[in-house]
Formats: sequence, structure tokens, C-alpha cells
Amino acid sequence: MASAAPQRHSCDSASETLEWMNAITSFLLPSKPLIDSHVVNFFKDNLWEIVDKEWMDCLCKEPVQNLLQLPSGIIQDYWPSSLKEFVTDLKALSIFREQNLTHPILQSIDVVPLCTVLSQGMIAKKKHEVEILAGVISKIAEACGAEAVVDVGSGQGYLAQVLSFEYRLSVIALDASVHHATVTKARSDRIAKHYKNKCATEQQLKVPQTVTCRVLSSDTLANLTNAVDLQKHVTGIKQQSNKEDILNEHFEKHPLVLAGLHACGDLSVNMLRAFVGCGRAKALVSLGCCYNLLSEEEVDPSSCSEFQEACCISAGFPMSKGAKLFPLSLGKSARDLACQSAERWRSLTTEIALQNFDVHAYRAAFQLVLEKHFPEVVKSSPSIGRQGKALRRRRLAKLLESQIEDKHSQAMEYNEIGAEVTSHDYSDPTEPVWKEKYGHFKEFCESGLLQLGCGSQLQESDLIEVWGEVQPFTEMIGPFWSLRVALGQVIETYILLDRLLYLQEQGDSINAFLLPLFDPAVSPRNMAVVAMKVGSDLPKS
Repeated sequence: MASAAPQRHSCDSASETLEWMNAITSFLLPSKPLIDSHVVNFFKDNLWEIVDKEWMDCLCKEPVQNLLQLPSGIIQDYWPSSLKEFVTDLKALSIFREQNLTHPILQSIDVVPLCTVLSQGMIAKKKHEVEILAGVISKIAEACGAEAVVDVGSGQGYLAQVLSFEYRLSVIALDASVHHATVTKARSDRIAKHYKNKCATEQQLKVPQTVTCRVLSSDTLANLTNAVDLQKHVTGIKQQSNKEDILNEHFEKHPLVLAGLHACGDLSVNMLRAFVGCGRAKALVSLGCCYNLLSEEEVDPSSCSEFQEACCISAGFPMSKGAKLFPLSLGKSARDLACQSAERWRSLTTEIALQNFDVHAYRAAFQLVLEKHFPEVVKSSPSIGRQGKALRRRRLAKLLESQIEDKHSQAMEYNEIGAEVTSHDYSDPTEPVWKEKYGHFKEFCESGLLQLGCGSQLQESDLIEVWGEVQPFTEMIGPFWSLRVALGQVIETYILLDRLLYLQEQGDSINAFLLPLFDPAVSPRNMAVVAMKVGSDLPKS
């Protein structure tokens, strides 16, 4: 594997970023079969065979907590040397995600705790994010002389309202949802009443203005922020007051900051491209999410550069010219994995983790039922995947609900017999544990078949046969999932580095870096792309 600097969160130059991405490419390519696989097909395609047999034999014997710590790079001394090397390498190649607010641009940052009026309706995660991000944006706006912010993908306006009322910045809250705009305005009106009582008579109260627009490209966003010929470039805007006056008032004379808190999928990408193309945008603070919704173009590295650029100019991934030269495409499964969180994974209890593994086993076994007995449904119904997720959630909820009752029953049994049974033969259909898990699987299948309109067309003997076939391999799902989740953080790192490299490729006109703003255990998507144009005093990371 190419050497990679251990546990860093950004790169100072495009050459450093390219070196890191090249190391990740070399690491991920041999693991593509594991990355591209889907747990739904675990039994159908014998997916455990993708994993090194020595690794699988080792991990199947591991306590659940060791599996949950694997994605965080925690290894055991007795593991096979190749497995230890794999986990160590992926940790070294993954971006350092621990919260860091020590960048020079954030020197003397003042993160104002949110008052009850501003934080009303926010869950703890949202409050953590908005509180910190608002302080960061305020500091960066001060550094580049900006008095206006465009909050892209503003949702219900939480961030926009804190920036307006607490930090006294002019804010446009931009979102595709008319409902969100209505909620934002109503909430802003309520907050404004509180702040009017606090403000001196001569102070002008700043209230965020809402613009409803579906941003389908970076050109749309750039034109919007430049406030040029809006009727021509921005279709479908619904605004309760004159949109052109609002935008011109805020942006015609003053530089602005483009900001986005978990702007979904390609919206984060369009923000970066709009920042490059918009003259008034002097700074950018973007936290992305939903990598699974990114558009992606596959390009043959041997093709000419003109073709590459034409093919990928509007794709969510890859953005950078450098990434288009690497022989690594991600695909939907890889982008799904990038949404996983090692921090959330290791915070699971053993009980919850086992239940998750069981539910994945039921779903994978259900897929085998469909393949064997309802092949026409598999071919004709594109919604099986979504229904499978819903089934897993419902099954897990039922398992959680029955936890207390099960614990009570186990305690009663323990009191009656004076000892716990500690040894089970999980492959024996007469064993209570086998019967219990089969019962859950049967319930899963009945619910799934009903959802798919197949009713009760199966005999119970068919379900018993399938469960008997897959049951000996169910213990492998936990190790299989743990290894895939571990790869997810490397994939997310690659996506983030692609965005950083895109900005670095603009030359000396832009200074850019990545910064982990939030506690990753609270907010897993905590990496911000921060950039300022030359002429704004941005210290290097």
C-alpha cells in the first residue's frame, strides 16, 4: 500500500491531496468485491466467501463488542497479521474526524449558546450542529468582510435564524420546499417578537428572507446568488415578497458566504461549483450528507481529457480532474457505505447489535425465498429494496419492544431452575433458540410477502427448508457487515478529498481545507469543506 500520513483531516496542497487519494485507490481496488456486495444477497451469492477464510474464522469467534470496534481501527493482538494490517491501513487512510476548532481562521471563535427561543424544536443533535456552525460562519464572514449569507438547503431555517438574530447577519434561506419556507417564516416571526423586546429602539432587527427554489445545477445557484435575470435563470421560485428586490438588497453591494448544513446529495456539490463561479461568493462552509444520492459518472481513465470533462462536468462525483484520472469508480453500494458511522457503530450495545445482525439475516434469507419461489417478483418489483428496509425497521422495533418481556421471562426461568443454560446447538431445529429465530424469520417473511402482494402462497415447510439452509451461516453476517462498515470511512474520505481537490485545482485564487466541526458521536457527517477566495485573509491549515 502507498504510504499515507496517519490520521490527518486535510491537505495543504493539491499534490498532497492527490497522493492521499492515490493511496486510497490502491487500498480500495482489491476490496471492490466486498464493497460492491449487498447483504441482501448474502445467502443467495455465498458472500462470506468474499472475505478471507482466516479472517472470517477469526471474527466469527469474536465478542460482539470487538466487531463493533473494528470500524474504528481497534485490533486484537491475536488476529491474523493480514487482518491487523488491513484494519491499521484503513484507519491510517481515513480522515481524522475528532472535533477540531483550532484552525487559525477560527482563532478566538465565540460559539454562543442558543437561548430557549432559538433552540425551540431542535433535537440535541441539531442544536449541537447549529450552535457551532453559526459561530464558525460568523467568524469566517468577519474574516472576508461579508455581511450576507446564503443558507443552501435551509430546511426549517434553524441555522438561518441563529445567524440573523444572534449574529446579526443578512441571510437568505434557500430551500426547495414551499412548506419549509412557510415554517421558516412563521418561526422567524415568533423569534422576532422576542428579539424586538431585547433590541434597542434604534437597532434594526435582521430577519432571514426565504427563497423557494429547486437547485438543479450550480448555474442556478450561482445565478441566484448573483441576482442576475432571475426570471430567466431560476424557474419555479415562489416568494412571499419581491425576490429580485430581496436578493439585490442583500448581495448587490456586499460579498457573501455560501453555507450549507448537510445539504443533500448533489446540492453540496452544486454549492462548491457555484462558489467558484459566483463573483460575490467570497467564502464557503459546506457540510454534505446523503452520499448515496450523489450522481456519479464512470469515465475510462484512458479517454481524452476533453471527453472526461464533458462527461463529468455536472456529476456529483467525481468533481476534480485528478479523481477522473484514477481507475476507481464508487457505485451505489460504495456511496451507501460512505454514509455509515464508525462512532455510531461502536456505541451500539451488544444486544442491539445482535438484533441488527439477526434482522439482516432475516432479510437476506427472505431474498432467498423470493429467488426460489417468486422469481417474477424479484424481476418486476423495483421497490423490494425499500420495502426490505421498512421490514427491517419494523422487525427491529418489535424486537426492542419485546426486550423487557424477554428479560423478565429469562429472569423467572433462572429463578425457577437456579442456573442459566449456557450451551445451545443453534443448528438443531428442536432447540428453543432455533425455534425462536425461525419464528422471527417466519414473521418477517409473512409480512414481506403480504407487502409484495404474494399473500400466503407458501407452505411452512418451504420456510423451514430455507431457514435450515441459511442458519449455519448466519453467524458470519456480523463480521461481514463490520468489515464493510470499516471500508465506509475510507470511501467517505475519498469523496471529501475529491471536493477539496476540486477547489485546490482552481489555483491560488482559492484557499481551501477540510475541518471536523462537530463531535462525530453526535453528528457523524461532521466534516466541513471551508474555502475563501484570495483577497480574504485565510490562514493555511
